[in-house]
Amino acid sequence: MAHHRSPAGAIDELPEVINRRIIGRLECGRTQLEVSDELGIAQSVISRLWQHFQDDGNVRRRYSTGRPRVTMPNEDRYLAVTAKRNRRSTASDLSRQLSSATGTTISKQTVYRRLEQIGLYARRPVRYVPLTATHCRLRLAWSREHALWTPQQWACVLFSDESRFSLQFDSRRTFIWRAPGTRYHQENTIEQNRYGGAGVVVLGGIIWVPELTCMFKLEP
Repeated sequence: MAHHRSPAGAIDELPEVINRRIIGRLECGRTQLEVSDELGIAQSVISRLWQHFQDDGNVRRRYSTGRPRVTMPNEDRYLAVTAKRNRRSTASDLSRQLSSATGTTISKQTVYRRLEQIGLYARRPVRYVPLTATHCRLRLAWSREHALWTPQQWACVLFSDESRFSLQFDSRRTFIWRAPGTRYHQENTIEQNRYGGAGVVVLGGIIWVPELTCMFKLEP
């Protein structure tokens, strides 16, 4: 009786009971060619099933989950390199650049997922105030002058802080791509900008005692 041979790529289409028969015969010393002729299954399928059994120790069918991956490994590397070269690129920018370079179109969410898989996340850069040599000298002198102050002396000082809220549409709150633990690396910092246009400044302060007897204000 003629056997119908399964196609070469049909390893996942074989019933589990057939897989067990194949493995059982091979473990008994039968050759792959003999099992192929007996069961009418292509030898290449039997070879892959035997390799799968040796690697994983089971003969269960392998199911794929989720949607197929839309990017290839070389395209993922392209996204990573492009994001590191220009850390202020948005997900939309990276998507357009990938489409222009490879012809593959992906969504912003896919860009986020691919970069997160290699440890790059969209975060706000650390802003810093550029200090001149004079700034550093004056601050060091002030610190040394007050290094030995007692808690009673510091209790008379008002500690203040302020926050600015821009009323313009663009407050220049940009994001960069960076890895965890690299927040203060030079490439992940940005010089403090002085925003123009309308805005609201909220000033707050805290003091250790109700009575305010003195206040220091340090200016660069």
